[in-house]
Amino acid sequence: MEEVKLLGFWVSPFSVRVEIALKLKGIEYEFIEAQLPVKKCPNIVKYNPIYKKVPVFLHNGKPISESLVILEYIDENWKDGTSLLPKDPYQRAMARFWSKFMDEKCLPEILKLCYDSNYEVKVKAMGELQELLKLLENELIKDTNNIFFGGENKVGYMEIVSILITYWLGVMQEALEVDILNKKEFPNICEWADKLMSCSFVKENLPPREKLLAFYKEYVQPFVLPNNELSQ
Repeated sequence: MEEVKLLGFWVSPFSVRVEIALKLKGIEYEFIEAQLPVKKCPNIVKYNPIYKKVPVFLHNGKPISESLVILEYIDENWKDGTSLLPKDPYQRAMARFWSKFMDEKCLPEILKLCYDSNYEVKVKAMGELQELLKLLENELIKDTNNIFFGGENKVGYMEIVSILITYWLGVMQEALEVDILNKKEFPNICEWADKLMSCSFVKENLPPREKLLAFYKEYVQPFVLPNNELSQ
């Protein structure tokens, strides 16, 4: 019998990505909540000593880290049921490309926006993030004939990865009291998000919005003008 465990944290979009993929594939697993602080959690230090972060996927005791790597492993190892990556080689490459784009380009700006205490850094990050989102918005325009990315009209790899943008970013911007992602400037991303949130099995595996919002209101660094600007 296969043993499948996921070390994660409820507030992490990267952990939730793996949970959605496992549910989509119909794979039974045990979820183990990481202790705070995550980087000092004994299980995380043991199984992910290099990065010391969630998620960590354990398959028969063998650890795999990084959500994008884990998603591909799940897709390759459990071939029955719904495929996560598109069948078409070009669409599969594009799904990988834009998924890396979200994690390698968008995520650093999101982290600055949320956790950097410097006002100017936060403002610059917001501008950079909006420019990056325009690139994603333009890519989705090419795919308007399909419900989801990749031409297969189903939730797949790209949609699972996108929850960082399609769900978490909306909560984060509300906690920060800023307007980054909106229907006027990004109609395709917002429509994509609405379609994804209409899928019951996706919505059921996302943290409740109010609970997530309360978490970010406690931990994000608010936009605070420098003292010299406040006194003018």
